[in-house]
Amino acid sequence: MNKSPRKSIVASFGLLSAELENDQGTAQQPSPPPPAVNRVGAGVIGAAHRAIDDIKTERDRLKALVESGGGAIREIDPSLIDPSPYPDRLPDDGNESFEAFKRSIATDGQKVPIQIRKHPSSNERYQIVYGHRRWLAAKQLGKPVKAIEVEISDLDLVLAQGIENANRQDLTWIERALFASRMDDAGIKARDIYAALSIEDAELARMRSVYRQIPLDVIEAIGRAPKIGRPRWVELAKAISQQPRALDAIRAVLVVKADPAEISDQRFQRALNVIKPGGGRRREPTPILDGSGRKFGDCVSTQKDVRISAEGSLGRDFIKFVEGELPALADRFAELRANKP
Repeated sequence: MNKSPRKSIVASFGLLSAELENDQGTAQQPSPPPPAVNRVGAGVIGAAHRAIDDIKTERDRLKALVESGGGAIREIDPSLIDPSPYPDRLPDDGNESFEAFKRSIATDGQKVPIQIRKHPSSNERYQIVYGHRRWLAAKQLGKPVKAIEVEISDLDLVLAQGIENANRQDLTWIERALFASRMDDAGIKARDIYAALSIEDAELARMRSVYRQIPLDVIEAIGRAPKIGRPRWVELAKAISQQPRALDAIRAVLVVKADPAEISDQRFQRALNVIKPGGGRRREPTPILDGSGRKFGDCVSTQKDVRISAEGSLGRDFIKFVEGELPALADRFAELRANKP
């Protein structure tokens, strides 16, 4: 299957989400309908398995249904709703953003409904397809949550969340990788994971190298780590693969709460440092000064290299001087090693 239709699928679903979000400040919301309603068919959720024309038709039908009410939007007690069995977020370090979001719900009301399905093991309960933040805000505010009920399988549910996530910018790299892992576990084909997350096969391979090497409990103990990108997660996974007892050491260090204010980026660094001391750590440069205290360069050293940067003409002259002195320094080092007892 070529990639052009696959990208169109993601774009179609994303367009629906974007239109609904843009309408939330202006659309006139209908009065809640009676509880006894028909469930909305969610063919758009299984978009990756359908023709493009069918996808667009279903998208337009669902959008029109949401805007008009159509006997589909309900108000439900949030205590009757459970989160998705395939979470796509790790806990935040702080809740300032969510608190602001909750205040907007309290002031302006919920403009965009969440999507839910019947709970597979309880006829009296529901599960979220997407809209977890809106559901949690309503729950904490003690308000009913507006929802559309859809018929959807486990496989299509996880794919639907993936398609929606392709249009979100706030998920960290490890959250996206974890979601790919859950799609893997749910039996989603690789080509559909590519489409759902808008990634190529090489990126999925890198994600797999991480989530197959770093267990879920370790990733959850570290957290979202918003400043830790793919290279450093790959570095951690590689270090774990090379040390048989690495996971025991990481789990032991993560159990210890070094600082109540510690954030997930710092927890990641502690986990990496315990098996790879200095790994990924940014060294602060040491200033190079002349006898009068004038700075003419910086020096940064690690276990593997020394880097000198020049500042001004004096700094450039110093670098030339160091280059000229290197042979004599090497001879002196060899002599000291030979005379060492």
